[in-house]
Parts: sequence; C-alpha cells; structure tokens
Amino acid sequence: MELKPVLSMEKLSFEYTSHPLFRQFDLRLGAGITWLRGENGAGKTTLLKLAGGALTPHAGTITLDQLEIRAQPLAYRLQCYYCGGDTPQLPWLTLREMLDLHLSLYPNTDPAPLNAELRAFHLLHALDQPVTTLSLGQHKKMQLSLALALPVRLLLIDEPFNGLDADAMAYLRGQLAAPGRLARQCILLTSHLDPALPLAATVQL
Repeated sequence: MELKPVLSMEKLSFEYTSHPLFRQFDLRLGAGITWLRGENGAGKTTLLKLAGGALTPHAGTITLDQLEIRAQPLAYRLQCYYCGGDTPQLPWLTLREMLDLHLSLYPNTDPAPLNAELRAFHLLHALDQPVTTLSLGQHKKMQLSLALALPVRLLLIDEPFNGLDADAMAYLRGQLAAPGRLARQCILLTSHLDPALPLAATVQL
C-alpha cells in the first residue's frame, strides 16, 4: 500500500510578470531528505517559498499532512520552517532577540535544543551582538540553529552549506542525517553541490 505523502503539491501554477515558472506542477514527498536540483532561475527558491507560505500559488493546492495551506494557513505554517538567505529586516535586534522572536512564532518549543545548536555552531558568545554585526557564516549558523531545533514537520533549506566552514558543514550533515530526524521530518533542500546526505529523492526542475 502506498504511504500517504507528507508534502503534496497538486496542479500548482505560479509565474512572475516576466516569465512563468510552474504550470500544473505536481510533487509528492514523504519523510526524509529530498534534493531539489536545477539551473539558476529554474525556480528552486521560489518552490521552497511556495511550500513555506512566503509566496502564494496562482492555482493549485499545497498540503502538509492534512493541512491545506489556503484553508488552514496558520496551522500549516506552525508545522514548517523556511531557512533561506534572508532574515527580517530588524537591524536593531541582537542575535538573542532575533531568536526569541522566532521562538515566539512556534509556541511550546523547548529552548534546550536551540541552545544545544547554538553551542555546536559556536554562537553562544555572540548572543548579545546586533544581528548586523554577524559575519556571513554566523548569519547562516543562526538560521540553521533554528532549522535544526524547531519541532516542525516540514524543513525547507535553501543552499544550507553556503558560508559554512568545514567543521560546521560536517556537523550539519550529521544532524540532517540523524535517523530520528529522517523518520519524522520532510526535508527539502537546494544545493549546487552534492549534499552528500542519505537522500529519499532527487527532484530536477
């Protein structure tokens, strides 16, 4: 018997003014890691943002387990996290305040896993720094700490290895490949490099 997918996109359509990206696009993903591949401009980041609710499709449905994103937008977003290259433009916040802001969006989240990730990424000493003073690598580690710590069903990561040093890359691979995580989360990531992870699927755009 076929297992019910975690993430489903059916007859999805989305276009920018300049060009269409998706027409009647279908995607069904289960738990585990899916590598989303494609040339620049193929729509990889756009697809992640559609799955995370940052963009609205012009037609079609997106469902996470039993949650359809248009019918239950808040419940849907509580079960997913998009880790991209940008964070909210709030330059007056410290790293600690930025993390607290994100935690407030996910009620009942245990802060202990986040503290463990911050420790592993060597960010604890920077908690009281303004976010604007973080290096590119620190900025990425801040986002990845949240991605690894939040108890979400759907994890969307755009170019997870950009800006990371070798030790951080090795640590991230180990965390993403943890058997417990692979069993409980649907992880969709983009990468121009082979992520060297146990992949459930590869999708080419």
